[in-house]
Amino acid sequence: MAPKKQNIAVIGAGIVGLCTAKRLQDLGFSVTLFDPAGIAQRCSKGNAGHFASEQVFPLASAKLLPKLPSMLLNPLGPLRIDWRYALKMLPWFFNFLLNMRPTPFKKHTQALRALNESALAAYQELLADCDYGSLITKNGSLLTFETSSAEQVEKTYLAFKAQGVSVEWLKGKEIQALEPTLSDNVNHALLFCDVGHSSDPHALCLHIYQCFAQSGGMFARTHITEVTPQSTQVTLLTDKGEHLTFDKIVLCTGAWSKALAKQLGFKVPLDTERGYHAMLNTHGALSRPVASAERQFIITPMQSGLRLAGTVEFAGLDAPERKERATMLLAHAQQLVQGLEQNQVTQTWMGCRPSLPDSLPVICQSPKHDSILFAFGHQHLGLTQAAITAKLVGQLCMGEQPDLDLTPYRIDRF
Repeated sequence: MAPKKQNIAVIGAGIVGLCTAKRLQDLGFSVTLFDPAGIAQRCSKGNAGHFASEQVFPLASAKLLPKLPSMLLNPLGPLRIDWRYALKMLPWFFNFLLNMRPTPFKKHTQALRALNESALAAYQELLADCDYGSLITKNGSLLTFETSSAEQVEKTYLAFKAQGVSVEWLKGKEIQALEPTLSDNVNHALLFCDVGHSSDPHALCLHIYQCFAQSGGMFARTHITEVTPQSTQVTLLTDKGEHLTFDKIVLCTGAWSKALAKQLGFKVPLDTERGYHAMLNTHGALSRPVASAERQFIITPMQSGLRLAGTVEFAGLDAPERKERATMLLAHAQQLVQGLEQNQVTQTWMGCRPSLPDSLPVICQSPKHDSILFAFGHQHLGLTQAAITAKLVGQLCMGEQPDLDLTPYRIDRF
């Protein structure tokens, strides 16, 4: 049981904060969850729903460099940088380039793999009393190739195999037998066997919150403006002028974590990769997530239709949504899936992914104050890594040795 029924504040009600709050409540702590936007109203609301445990390779890869010019010049490409934001993001991008070197890349691959290998098992443990089987479908996912040579696909296949990822290489008719609506443009595909998806990631978040609330957890739709460590406790200042004291706090504020981390004495190179989705009113076309290696986007079957998701846009937290970044995904999807027509987009959405230049999250106890913990910066893998992050934070709060070595995820690594 939790030591002396401590009161813990979890700041941020995205998927990482929700899983953390539920885990701590289950461990016997008294938990209050804070978020001014409500439950899962930001990045966790509209993600691709893909538990991408196969994605063990950092985004900071030397393989990306030769592709950058064409990605930036193509209006339908997966990357856009707002010229008004370019100067501001230069330090982040320079750090990103440094992490492409072989030694950091290898080290960060090992750290991502450690989290991802335990990701779905941690969800199964977290949701054991919350109908795990109906919330997460474990049907694998496909990574498709249209123009890549067999040699290139083989190299990718062997790289995943070398990292212990369960993967099968499919060709030609094998692909259409698995997903009959896929276009003949797809020549090769990698089937990731131990991968799951959610047909409604927002509903998943709300379900986790309901489980948390039913076990006594509390929620306040309040903005925390200041965090002040005391000798053995932490005081929070709200936008309503309230001063609230807790035994511990966990910072799970995603792309909005930089300012509070700075208050606590840590300069974190956090930026946001704005991602988009477009919903299509199409049902039954696919049975699992299908990603495109060349087009850099993913299609996930949802309860409400097909979700086309992906792209990266650097424009900061406050720039308005550019709907064309979402609607352009339909042109890509039409090349992958047969029968998709024009004007099928029923909804668009934009969310801010919290990204660090080494592609690793921050998961640790503060080296300056034992009562403060951090869990943010999961970039494209927040949904995937939320439950294992919650488990590690729970072990820290219980004073236990975490299952994983948390050195790669320390906040003072920068």
